[in-house]
Amino acid sequence: MKPAIKPVLMIVTSHAQLGNTGKPTGIWAEELTTPFYALVDAGFEVTLASPLGGLPPFAEGSVKEPAEANEGSVKRFLQDAAAMVKFKATHTTASVKAEDFSAVFLPGGHGTMWDTATDPHTARLVADSFNSGKPTASVCHGPAGIVQALRPDGKSIVFGKKVNAFTNEEETAAGLMDVVPFHLETKLRELGGIFEHGPMWGAYAVRDGNIITGQNPASSALVAQHVVAALQGK
Repeated sequence: MKPAIKPVLMIVTSHAQLGNTGKPTGIWAEELTTPFYALVDAGFEVTLASPLGGLPPFAEGSVKEPAEANEGSVKRFLQDAAAMVKFKATHTTASVKAEDFSAVFLPGGHGTMWDTATDPHTARLVADSFNSGKPTASVCHGPAGIVQALRPDGKSIVFGKKVNAFTNEEETAAGLMDVVPFHLETKLRELGGIFEHGPMWGAYAVRDGNIITGQNPASSALVAQHVVAALQGK
């Protein structure tokens, strides 16, 4: 009898404040919902976790009110009772282990720059997943959650790997280069990552071994496709 496939762990931000601006932030909804349904529709179970657990924040602008104003995966997620039960009661990153999951996926949203980037439990989960050869994926600002993860030799998991994330060009266009605590593209390069990117705001993703990264919200579906393919042994 074939063993059951373990769930995919999605780690989202708990952080709701955009630096010292007084403005809200959080998860960019599409970066959670599009991969969520790509995985679910392919037959994979998804578990949600966040640094603080419980109900995480959606970034302002990524979710419209009422729910009927949203399109595609965001609308589907907001109207999906089972998905919303999971979303309102995310596990804490401290309470889960990578060994219980088949892959780790980190959606973005600017909130990640302040919490998953420094959360030791996120770093542990990402490192354990990567070092076990499991698909380890992130999109947009989600790669902030991988910058502390290390290989057994002490080097970053991105060292020598082709990687991608929200670019400095896109951060500049968003007017947030002086707001975020660090610049994600710069950090990934400093860690030894081979940073690749596509046009600003265009869909772009790269898979190098078991590490999969995408550039921006438009890249969410591409990253998810890579993850599903990796889980299917392709």
